Amino acid sequence: MASTAKPLTAERAILLLGWVATATAVMMYVSYISQIQLNIAGHKGSVIQPLATAVNCTLWVAYGLLKPQRDWPVALANAPGVVLGAITFATAL
Repeated sequence: MASTAKPLTAERAILLLGWVATATAVMMYVSYISQIQLNIAGHKGSVIQPLATAVNCTLWVAYGLLKPQRDWPVALANAPGVVLGAITFATAL
């Protein structure tokens, strides 16, 4: 029985790296959920870090979507940072 797995070329390795980086970035932004819960419970955190996150991620999402050839890993990796950064910022006020 012959193997149907494709060899790992440099192009495939870069694509795989992009999607792994996307997944880890999403996990990083999901970690804001616990800070949101603390903020709502009255244990306010910093407003600067989530504001900077929301602004930075907005710029990266725009970059990923506005390129002539869309960069989906960049856009998708940063989209949760826009939403969760903004919520964390708002709840920390």
